[in-house]
Amino acid sequence: MFKISKKTKRIKVGCRAWLRLERTMAKGLIWATAEDLARNKGRVLSLYRQILRSLNSPELPLTWAARLSKKAEARSIFLVASEERSLHNIADLIDVAEHTLSLLRKGQIPKLPLI
Repeated sequence: MFKISKKTKRIKVGCRAWLRLERTMAKGLIWATAEDLARNKGRVLSLYRQILRSLNSPELPLTWAARLSKKAEARSIFLVASEERSLHNIADLIDVAEHTLSLLRKGQIPKLPLI
């Protein structure tokens, strides 16, 4: 579920993700408008590129084939997620991508699929 903060006009989606409510939001609070998608596009592309770059790190104990496999996995996840229209799922994608990126920067491989 989600809750709305009346003071800051934000929606809490998930455990840590907050989305700011705009006056130009569409009819509901669940589906993303074109503005919402445009606002999140840069952040999602940045996370995608950072994850692909982090997979090239020599700190990760991966073979060449394993690196290619992980990159293909990340590409397919972001490709499917690019068609997502739910605010909750977009926020979850960003949250999980940030967590995955933090693990990769520490030199750890996520135990579950990348994202």
